[in-house]
Amino acid sequence: MTQLTPTITRWQGVGLLSTALLGTSVFLLPQLTVKMAADGALLAWGILLLAMLPVALVFAKLGQRYPDAGGPATFVGNAFGERAGAAIGLLFLAVAPIGLPAAMMMTLAFADALVPMSAATKLALGLGLNGLMLALNYRGLQLSGKLQFGLTVVIMAIFALLALTHGDSLRLPQWPGQAMSPVLAATGVAMWAFLGIEAFAHLSAEFQDPKRDFLPAMMWGTVIVGLIYLLGTALVLDLGAAPLAMATLFDQSFGAGGAWVIGGLGVLAGFATMNTYFNSMARLLWSLAGQGYLPQGLAQLNSAAVPARSMWALALLQAGSLLLAYLLEWDFEHLLAPSNGIFVLVYLLAMLAGYRLLSRSFKWVAAFGAVLIMVLGYSIGMQMLYAVVALAVAIGLLWLQPKLKARAAPSGNSV
Repeated sequence: MTQLTPTITRWQGVGLLSTALLGTSVFLLPQLTVKMAADGALLAWGILLLAMLPVALVFAKLGQRYPDAGGPATFVGNAFGERAGAAIGLLFLAVAPIGLPAAMMMTLAFADALVPMSAATKLALGLGLNGLMLALNYRGLQLSGKLQFGLTVVIMAIFALLALTHGDSLRLPQWPGQAMSPVLAATGVAMWAFLGIEAFAHLSAEFQDPKRDFLPAMMWGTVIVGLIYLLGTALVLDLGAAPLAMATLFDQSFGAGGAWVIGGLGVLAGFATMNTYFNSMARLLWSLAGQGYLPQGLAQLNSAAVPARSMWALALLQAGSLLLAYLLEWDFEHLLAPSNGIFVLVYLLAMLAGYRLLSRSFKWVAAFGAVLIMVLGYSIGMQMLYAVVALAVAIGLLWLQPKLKARAAPSGNSV
């Protein structure tokens, strides 16, 4: 099967990962954690960043060693067999009809706060953004990488300016005088900021030099995101009750325009998050189709070596989900909750794969990451049901049905 074209540089990769993790939550989660834990929110973000670094390191080492569009499916396949990898790939695809539309609806809700829109107008805008993602990536990922790296720089600049104008109010993390339970609760909520690391692994095969650049891009992106969230939390410690604390802070610094600047960046960051997931899932569709687990038509690339048919299929699926949510009058909460469990299972199995595949010096890192993810899964509770059922269905289909047509893996690695 024809190979994907490697175009991503190290710093474009940093931009793709950073904007995928920041999304609209960079302007909302710091304020939410302050409401939950007051000054302890800084400690919560510090604990979370330290805890997520091992998880990111395992994904980075696996992506560096097995650069492939299959991402976690490739890692699990190499560790536990081809069918196990295909099951994880199909499991990750189960988030497409709910996770991508949920992210779209969150972004549209952010836009609605700036310019109130009817439900029909938001549907039309969502379908338009869906088409824009398809058009933006039809000729490859290089443009997306440049644009998203630029957006990361802009967000960092805004936060730096706010820090300079409010430097006297910044505080260092302090051990809370009260019980640790609010801090731990805030840590659990804040952890959603780092859901997206697994999607980045699907892009490893499109790095110009994955063995040199993928690990630094993953780690730099994770550290930058963690520091931005820490800084944002420090800035809004005394503004937790404001409707949109970041916008209020911007107005205090520059006089006016905070809602438009922060709101506009929130919409762009939300779109960037969706764009990274869109590309990741399209490449997973292409990878699984190339191995015979999905229709062979999805395995074809266009003249720019982009999985165009998989992108079209994903765009149509997302458009259908948006239309269904509009007809049923759902909001993003109906779609977001069940998708969280899928990420937990994908992360957990990737950590177990890392324990089996990586060298001895990294096995303890993978084991620690697995424990962290299991704790998160326990906290999700019944929201794990969709993921468990989706995994069971994927395993059942793979067990009962033969592959459509056996093919070699896209990069020579089995998935």
